[in-house]
Amino acid sequence: MAATHTGTIHKHFRLDQKKLKRAQKVLEAATETETVERALDLAISEYERNRITVEANAKFLKSGISIRDAFGGLEG
Repeated sequence: MAATHTGTIHKHFRLDQKKLKRAQKVLEAATETETVERALDLAISEYERNRITVEANAKFLKSGISIRDAFGGLEG
């Protein structure tokens, strides 16, 4: 069966049927293919969020800003 969408390929996977159906319900996907597509999109977006967060933390720490606990809980 040939792909109809640009960048779309035909693949065969062995997947846990219960897990796939649960993901389909959680992701509110109409088909199993849509379920896998949405799950992949979520994984990619999660990776990007984490990458951006790590970069922001690195910039914050390199800025030399001083962090003070207003409630005194961190002070020895």
